Amino acid sequence: MRDRLRAWYNEELSGMEEFLNTEERPDATRVERKSAVRRWQEQLLANPEMQREIQIRQKRYHTLYRVVAVFSCILFIAVMLYVIAHFPRFGFENPRADVVARRYLDEGLKETGAVNIVAAMILDYRAFDTLGESFVLFTALVCATILLRMGTRDKEGTMCPVNTFNTSLDNILNGVGFFLIPCILVFGVYIVLNGHLSPGGGFSGGTILGSALIILSAACGFKTTDRIFTYKRLNILSFAALGFYSLSKGFVFFVGANGMHNPIPKGIPGAILSGGLILPLNIAVGLVVACTMYGFYSLFERGRIGHA
Repeated sequence: MRDRLRAWYNEELSGMEEFLNTEERPDATRVERKSAVRRWQEQLLANPEMQREIQIRQKRYHTLYRVVAVFSCILFIAVMLYVIAHFPRFGFENPRADVVARRYLDEGLKETGAVNIVAAMILDYRAFDTLGESFVLFTALVCATILLRMGTRDKEGTMCPVNTFNTSLDNILNGVGFFLIPCILVFGVYIVLNGHLSPGGGFSGGTILGSALIILSAACGFKTTDRIFTYKRLNILSFAALGFYSLSKGFVFFVGANGMHNPIPKGIPGAILSGGLILPLNIAVGLVVACTMYGFYSLFERGRIGHA
């Protein structure tokens, strides 16, 4: 793509048709890419006019960088000093400090229908903040997939396996996993589904579910987990969970901001089907966390996630 962009810039391509051509072409190997970069650097070093242009641009960049850095530091210091100057004096009570916390404690059950005020806070009052944290996990998994994906493709385009230590041959690990995995899965589902009633929720329950998948792959081998947890299914689960979270809370905030009636019932406080959207949002967050944990383990262990 870089070569095509450079050729288009130098008017070596016939218009945008060639640039927008999306036909599949074989990717160059890492050695070929390194050789091409090395030849391009040698051509730059051999051209004195290009060297002068590079030096001029470097001086401009460093000058701009220093100006922006100094201005940013001065602005940051000024903002921090302004904020500190408006802090209450040491030893004096600030009546506005607990306004938000008092609102959560006094009106949280009535406004959200969740007995667990912590779950009501992170999945109702601060739902977009939690959505951002879920996107951080998903983005981290995507970056790890790009950086750690290993293996070579054969002539048919399928990914060849990477040699790893096969822990599924350990009889002790198999026996322990046979008894522990169902218990861990049930406990993880319980933590996710009861996050609005008791301590727990999507983050802690998803961590437990992800650990169960890791133990399953360690005890029974990746062939077992690959049957139920492929790379395509991981993408579908993560996308569906994040999409449902975004759309549902976007609808709730749109309705509330325009003074409209929220049609989603809050249910009876203390019942399993209560808390409005907190229960399905916990499930969505739990799926993202579980997929991220297993994805990290699979990438670090063998360089890929399932099969395509």
